[in-house]
Amino acid sequence: MATETDERDEPEAKDEGKGKKERSSRRTSPALFVRQIVAELRKVIWPTRRELITYTTVSLVFVLIMVAIVSAVDYGLQEGVYAVFG
Repeated sequence: MATETDERDEPEAKDEGKGKKERSSRRTSPALFVRQIVAELRKVIWPTRRELITYTTVSLVFVLIMVAIVSAVDYGLQEGVYAVFG
């Protein structure tokens, strides 16, 4: 949740007895929200070009294998149905 301060660190937040509904109703400014997004994106470890190519290749090969398996099962079921009802 995007808030300006962490309410767990504030001792007076515990003493006030605020409910969850009251705490979550406090909104963040759009500028602060964008700054928090940028800060989080800076923490991300982005893949190198080589890693990206490897991940893409592995994903495409996996998808092609799954397409082949599903197509083979579909063809087998189709032939089975044609043998029974055709």
